[in-house]
Amino acid sequence: MPDRPVIWIPRRLSDATLERARRDYDVILNENDTPGSADEIVAMSAKVDGMIPCHSEHFSADVVARLDPRLRIVANHSVGVDHCDLAALRKTGIVVTNTPDVLSDATAEIAMLLMLGAARHAVRGDRIVRQGQWDSWSPSFMVGKQVTGARLGIVGMGRVGRAFAAKARGFDMEIHYHNRSRLRPEDEAGAVFHEDVDSLLEISDFLSLHCPATPETRQFLNADRIARLPRGAVVVNTARGALVDEPALLAGIESGHLAAAGLDCFAVEPGGNPAFASHENIFMLPHIGSATRTTRDAMGFRALDNLDAFFAGKDPHDRLV
Repeated sequence: MPDRPVIWIPRRLSDATLERARRDYDVILNENDTPGSADEIVAMSAKVDGMIPCHSEHFSADVVARLDPRLRIVANHSVGVDHCDLAALRKTGIVVTNTPDVLSDATAEIAMLLMLGAARHAVRGDRIVRQGQWDSWSPSFMVGKQVTGARLGIVGMGRVGRAFAAKARGFDMEIHYHNRSRLRPEDEAGAVFHEDVDSLLEISDFLSLHCPATPETRQFLNADRIARLPRGAVVVNTARGALVDEPALLAGIESGHLAAAGLDCFAVEPGGNPAFASHENIFMLPHIGSATRTTRDAMGFRALDNLDAFFAGKDPHDRLV
């Protein structure tokens, strides 16, 4: 019987994923569940045939240049691949895959949580009750921004953007979007397309970011674009921290031009932005958009599906490179 492929799993994936991986492969697992460093990635590349890295493992051009020829596939446990230098990996002949489709609903749920929580003072309300400070009430107490019937602008109408739009329709929101290309009518489902992003910003009571982080979208939401939003708008980001100019966002909050923000991702991760912490109208979560048991299993299985196809001599379904 031929030797089974050896794979490296640098983070603790779901139990079901690890059980399946060990059934079909010889697995090297990082039991400490800490991010794989550049040196660890390079060292492991000489010991394994494939890897299932997460967004915490960075395949920069320098790292890729040092990889051992034994490594043949990087099956990412993520949709986003901005942690991978795809051009450098392409030159080496290493196959790269991701896990689309399976985390859209979970991430859209977090976007809805952040939008509602930011709009309705969830941070302040929780603190007041939790600390025993709720000792009065009046009609002007904790008055927030209503979601129902408001105009929602979505930047990036891919899988997650469309899933979020579907959920927002349950709140009778008026959906507007900007995308690289207009969707088919059946995918738009009545949403209004804005070819010009500025026209989208100008009507967005709520703005939600769902585009990938690329050189073109980095710092997308800057001071100029924040100024184009209606006064009192709420910003939501469940995509990538690199999309937002954080000092500009903070300035928009402090000036009152932005009523609130809901953030699941930050320029620096882990850790976030300490400057946001004193503002209770910034509702923050530690990048947990896809963190449900169902989705974690689905992500792990999708990565394994790609490995299975590759080692069976087939083209992986989610091949990027």
